[in-house]
Amino acid sequence: MTTYEDTTARLLVKCPDKPGLVAAVSSFFFHHGSNITAFDQHSSAAEGGTFFLRLEFQTPHLDLGRAHLERAFAQAVAAPYNMDYRISYAAEPKKMALLVSKVDHALQEILWRWTRGEMPAEITMVISNHPDLRAAVEAFDVPFHHVPVTKETKREAEDRILGLLEGQADVVVLARYMQILTGEFVKHYPNRIVNIHHSFLPAFIGANPYRQAAERGVKLIGATAHYVTEDLDMGPIIEQDVIRVTHRLDVATLKELGCDIERNVLARAVKWHLEDRVLVHEGKTVVFN
Repeated sequence: MTTYEDTTARLLVKCPDKPGLVAAVSSFFFHHGSNITAFDQHSSAAEGGTFFLRLEFQTPHLDLGRAHLERAFAQAVAAPYNMDYRISYAAEPKKMALLVSKVDHALQEILWRWTRGEMPAEITMVISNHPDLRAAVEAFDVPFHHVPVTKETKREAEDRILGLLEGQADVVVLARYMQILTGEFVKHYPNRIVNIHHSFLPAFIGANPYRQAAERGVKLIGATAHYVTEDLDMGPIIEQDVIRVTHRLDVATLKELGCDIERNVLARAVKWHLEDRVLVHEGKTVVFN
């Protein structure tokens, strides 16, 4: 039986804003027999800004095949409006790899939601610099690769990871992977590595963040999911959340609450990326969620 997901395609657009954009896009799909089932747009300014668009359209009654449709869109709409765009198909889920160290709460959340059909992806592997989580990962019938990393072997380890990922990852998720990726590694996946950080960046960077929070007497703790760039923890932010805390809570309780925020923030950010809801522009994101 054909489902809604099987027939949905998505268009993401970023371009200089000008009158006629919406009409041009919607008319194109109308004239080629497609029904638009979701349409989100944003402009950064009333005049002279940047236009952002996420559109879902249905494919069963298109009068052109995919290649011809994409070529026609490029010529008739994208070129005249100087669009940076991409078209994807829900029936072709992205390949996703997860990197993790020893802490498993973010990893388990992603895997659990994936088994429930809430993560539209093909999880191809989990890679870890420690062997501890092999049994937990393989219980989900997902391949597990142990790639140790030391200061002396970091370059070799990254090369091995890149080799494992080649052709097997459209997006890489750092589910509490406690290694800093080099710029050489990151450039292979621009705006396609999603990380979770245990605070509102840039607060409490480094070791023992919840102890730092307790010592400072904070009233809010939070988590930030962001794309990874060469600048450590400075990539475009996808999602954040926060919870109120009090002086009555010890470090262990703060950490428990923080882990809960982390797993949910990361899951939302990953799901939005998989569903093509995130556009990056000038160091920040537009998220159609």
